[in-house]
Amino acid sequence: MKKQYQTGDVVVGKVTGIQPYGAFVALDDETQGLVHISEITYGYVKEVSDYLAVGQEVNVKVLEVDEKSNKISLSIRATQEKPPAPRKDGGQRQSLQSKVDERDSEGFNSLRDKMQEWIRKSGQ
Repeated sequence: MKKQYQTGDVVVGKVTGIQPYGAFVALDDETQGLVHISEITYGYVKEVSDYLAVGQEVNVKVLEVDEKSNKISLSIRATQEKPPAPRKDGGQRQSLQSKVDERDSEGFNSLRDKMQEWIRKSGQ
């Protein structure tokens, strides 16, 4: 009996073939799917074989099941935690909210001081 796979399923598969555009992964004895090169990992992948080898077991997430053509689209990347985006200077990127929080006390205090000065000047 052939197992049915649904979009969103996460399963362990075995790499059965590598092509320039991705890797074929067997999900069971009768079913295999394709991990497109863009779904192997986060970032740029030039050579699939730099990341995968035939016979390697990998966690994959089912992205799409096309029952008419019997094709299953898979993703290894979807099973990985997204890495933080690097900054141009090599450090970690800070969220916009963190930047605002960091500068709030300084920015609003100087505005508060200016406001007091403006109020004094308007009363003259």
